[in-house]
Amino acid sequence: MSPTDLAVQEQQAPSGAQRVVNDFSIQVATVNGSGSQTANMVLLRSILLMGVPVSGKNMFPSNIAGLPTWYTIRASKRGYIARKKEVDFLVAMNAETAKEDVLTLEPGSAVVYDEPLKLNALRSDLVFYPVPFDALVKPVCPDAKLRRLVKNMIYPGILAKLLGIDLALMEKALGKQLGKKAKAVVLNAAALKAGFDYAETTFKKQDPYFLEPMNETAGKILIEGNAAAAIGCMMAGVTVVAWYPITPSSSLCESLISYMKKYRVDKETGKATFAIVQAEDEIASLGMVIGASWAGARSMTATAGPGISLMGEFAGLAYYAETPAVIFDVQRVGPSTGLPTRTAQGDLVQAAFLSHGDTKHLMLIPCSVEECYTMAQDAFDIAEQFQTPVFVMMDLDLGMNNWMADSFTYPTGPVNRGKLLTAEKLKELGEWGRYKDVDGDGIAYRTIPGDGLPPYFTRGSGHNAKGQYSERPDDYVENMDRLTRKFETARSAVPKPVVQANPKAKVGFVGYGTSHFAIEESRDQLREETKVETSYFRVRAYPFNEQLAAFVDAHERVYVIEQNRDAQLLQLMKLELAPDRQKKLRSVLHYNGLPIDARSITDDVLTQEGFQVAKKTVRTAGSSAGMTGGE
Repeated sequence: MSPTDLAVQEQQAPSGAQRVVNDFSIQVATVNGSGSQTANMVLLRSILLMGVPVSGKNMFPSNIAGLPTWYTIRASKRGYIARKKEVDFLVAMNAETAKEDVLTLEPGSAVVYDEPLKLNALRSDLVFYPVPFDALVKPVCPDAKLRRLVKNMIYPGILAKLLGIDLALMEKALGKQLGKKAKAVVLNAAALKAGFDYAETTFKKQDPYFLEPMNETAGKILIEGNAAAAIGCMMAGVTVVAWYPITPSSSLCESLISYMKKYRVDKETGKATFAIVQAEDEIASLGMVIGASWAGARSMTATAGPGISLMGEFAGLAYYAETPAVIFDVQRVGPSTGLPTRTAQGDLVQAAFLSHGDTKHLMLIPCSVEECYTMAQDAFDIAEQFQTPVFVMMDLDLGMNNWMADSFTYPTGPVNRGKLLTAEKLKELGEWGRYKDVDGDGIAYRTIPGDGLPPYFTRGSGHNAKGQYSERPDDYVENMDRLTRKFETARSAVPKPVVQANPKAKVGFVGYGTSHFAIEESRDQLREETKVETSYFRVRAYPFNEQLAAFVDAHERVYVIEQNRDAQLLQLMKLELAPDRQKKLRSVLHYNGLPIDARSITDDVLTQEGFQVAKKTVRTAGSSAGMTGGE
């Protein structure tokens, strides 16, 4: 075959198949701890460098090594970055799950697999590309101990040839991933080339999937939500961090440690201008945060659902004593240990009312890494403005996966430290009481130890407006009513919802967090496939503002889309909406631990709307593979 004939063959889809360009998913099935992360990130970054919108989601076991792991990359010319329910192109490297992974595929899908697995005998309606990985890696890596890791770099080379990725882009992505590790770059580049060359000389293109350059990712970065939140905390001026490691929040504090060591060290003395403490447990970590905040520091902690459960008593102390605290909750599947490495939105009700007695907390709910960055900064301002705990409600999908994002903007606005008492204000007031509401907004003036202004006793027991111990019923009622006024004031101060109104729509969607991306795609599916028009209300904070009731009034039916079993956002909405509005609310629930996908939303809504939806069972990788381990 001449070079010209080969070029024509590479540009055409197989006979009878329609080309699928920049619109498919790739799933890599490997073993946890085998070093596949670098290979997967090289593949993800290479597609980004082609200008094609891309997203990557890692599904990994909760043990350290040895169990199955899957990494799914989605390329979408329309910019969809939610999980795609179906897998189009499988790379099967794990003998334990290979058979099941292949059996879950739709007809016409493609499979690159380790040749000894003989997967081509399982089905006749798929395209198979067998690769002798062990034979290919031997001449590349003389060190037998390293081969297990280097072998994984061969499949990106194979895919580069089959899908149409410029090998130079892969080498650029490899350099970005491995940085200054020159020997590692050379070794892995050789593995990439070995895979590319083998595919070039061995395979005839049989599948319809292609990648072609676009110009949709200029200026975009790849970053995890936890890292983005950490940068936001640093920009907000955090100086004290107390935490206890727990999946999936640990990398937030680990990233923050790295950033603070680089950017928050006094250049003259070489001393750190911050304190980051790994506490003995989550209870102690929040106690340290409250103490540091009382002393005037901007302080925070990060945890997950089990840690939130443990923090209840201290959360009540911060609420009642009115001490700022920022708490990141990177949600995972519960209850109990649950599924530590799966995503969920199951902590909303718990965080909103955490602690005994009458307690209401403020929550910020980012949907993207950009909002992880900006809302981290907002959280510190709002915590000090309202002198109360603020929960930033992320999830594992957002926190631990790499997302395509716009570059972050350096903050230029002033820091809002809230009602700190000054000598001038004290003179104006004449008499100061720590818990006295002088402005009618429920927020009292506070002082910081050492600022030269009147001190006060901080207590979690009954107190009056001056902060003195009191068990008088009227003092307690006055205090609780003032806290309610403060909560009402917060409605206009927390991040406002994003509302996409559609005058043609009788159906409204309400969602939050990472469900946003599947919701956007589902709205397109509904409009294009069935001409069902929708509006969309994205909740970004709790408490809600008046726009929520107005949105419900504007629609005949409102679907509240959540990644939990018990419709927790809908429950919070019902607490505030009148009964006639509650009748309009319906639930779309997703709680299997995988990120929500658009097709699941679309089919659920159509079923509830009375459409006939074809029942189709799509099994997902990991549906029956054994997963063990703890936190």
